[in-house]
Amino acid sequence: MGKRIGILGGTFNPPHIGHLIIANEVLHKLNLDEIRFMPAGIPPHKKIKGDTSAAQRKEMVSKAIEGHPGFVLETIELEMDGPSYTYETVRLLLQREPDAEFHFIIGGDMIEYLPKWHKIEELSQLIQFAGVKRPGYETESPYNVVMVEIPQIDISSTLIRDRVASGETVAYLIPEKVSDFIREEKLYGEG
Repeated sequence: MGKRIGILGGTFNPPHIGHLIIANEVLHKLNLDEIRFMPAGIPPHKKIKGDTSAAQRKEMVSKAIEGHPGFVLETIELEMDGPSYTYETVRLLLQREPDAEFHFIIGGDMIEYLPKWHKIEELSQLIQFAGVKRPGYETESPYNVVMVEIPQIDISSTLIRDRVASGETVAYLIPEKVSDFIREEKLYGEG
């Protein structure tokens, strides 16, 4: 029996405490060995906003998870060309680590959207979905989703970008090292 690994994918533009809380809750509640934060290369369903590069998003994730023994950066999607579909990514991960048991973490907004996912039937045979509730979304799914109860934190990367652009505080919403990096790199119209 290999490692039990949680995968938390996203654009992480920027990563915020909501992501860290989700990862930590799932890590402990499902008794996983680690959570991998997997920044999307080119997500098929949304454009990367705020003109951040893949390298900048990767760096922000590194800074956000620094010092947490159970959190790891997974760059597999950043190394792929073209849109990254979860099915293709999971196949690659399983080729690299055939003994691992992957738990793919999705928010309530994604649970409703699962039937539209690329090759969802095949994908649901390869991994376990771990769903976390989000305010205002359904959690019923025809697919095998283990629901994890977590404290509801209604923070989005959009909120952070808007606040940075208008010079408002983002203290406690994102890790300090991420905040410093945004300032240094002058991201999201900072200043």
